[in-house]
Amino acid sequence: MLGAGNILSISALDTLYELFAHNRVVLLKLNPITDPLLPVLETVFARFIDLGLVKIVTGGVDVGSAAVGHPGVTHVHITGSIHSHNAIVFGPGDEGRARKARGERLLDKPITSELGGVSPTVVVPGRWSTRDLKFQAEHLVTQKLHNNGYNCVASQVLVVSSDWAQKDAFLDAVRAAYARVAARAAYYPGSGDRTAAAVRDHAHAEHSAVGDRVLVEVAADQPDIAFDEEYFAPVLVVTTLPGSGQEFLDAAVDFANERLAGTLGANIIIAPRQIRRLGAGYVEALARLRYGTIAVNAWTGVGYLTASATWGAFPGHTLDDAQSGIGVVHNALLLDGTERTVVHGPFRPFPRSVATGQFTIAPKPPWFVTNRTAATTGKALTTFAARPGWGRLPRIFASALRG
Repeated sequence: MLGAGNILSISALDTLYELFAHNRVVLLKLNPITDPLLPVLETVFARFIDLGLVKIVTGGVDVGSAAVGHPGVTHVHITGSIHSHNAIVFGPGDEGRARKARGERLLDKPITSELGGVSPTVVVPGRWSTRDLKFQAEHLVTQKLHNNGYNCVASQVLVVSSDWAQKDAFLDAVRAAYARVAARAAYYPGSGDRTAAAVRDHAHAEHSAVGDRVLVEVAADQPDIAFDEEYFAPVLVVTTLPGSGQEFLDAAVDFANERLAGTLGANIIIAPRQIRRLGAGYVEALARLRYGTIAVNAWTGVGYLTASATWGAFPGHTLDDAQSGIGVVHNALLLDGTERTVVHGPFRPFPRSVATGQFTIAPKPPWFVTNRTAATTGKALTTFAARPGWGRLPRIFASALRG
């Protein structure tokens, strides 16, 4: 298993899935960024290590290549980019690309993968209040700037209606939230180069001084590298499609399916009134959206956090066209033959949710980058997870409701 370098729980969750779902022993090779976690993970998996079921190693590309090619390794799993996947399967550089074109694989063993992609957020137009615009702008910016954009399902392309009367007001709210969030460390290798490339490739890019962030507007009917390459950096792309209601939603689904690279995760923001109005058409649009996790009024990261849910690309990819990967992980219920996970969240936070007929007591989520008590709430939730008890709940609610 070649571990990821961005979200620290990925390697642990994937190791558990290989152990329990596939009855495999695991050699986990950490990404060099996460090498400091070695003693932590060795403590977490101490019983498995003692039984010879798990071994954790560190090192660079040479160690990873040796592990993949070792005769004792019969299966490979990677969380990373499509470029890393192709280098493993076909070899690196020009020679690897030539082998891929010929269909000549170097890897002689099965490989599963989770590879990210260009994740869309589709905003279905409606009549929103000023507070709705502000909340959903913060929601969108969270989808982009959580972990500074170093997430495989960080929203990269915002799809809005060119005919929406509130389009400009919403984009103004997005820009304001984008600039207001405190700068985050550009710790992931190559982030600055990818951000600079986004500016270079788009003549009218808006380059913020806060956190080296970029916002660009791209025409949906034109080819653009932003639709083909995952930036894995704080770069947000805005594109527009005509129409409203079902017409717009259907066009946005077609655009995401046909124009954007990858099939890992897609987000839809839609008011409850619009869901009721569209009825079966809304459900059919979800069914046509070819992504492994779809989040409605939530972020696909919530699907990742729900370890009982499946996590991975939409099924059907091949080694020659892996897109966002092959296979699933998490899936704690061990369901067979799964296609996708759909998660739903409230369009408005509590108490406005109740006042507008949506029966949820969810406050502003603690993962929002604008949440003021995220650290306190996170610590309280972690304490509760380690030692559940009714007496710990008041502290969680008190912190969460102040967010």
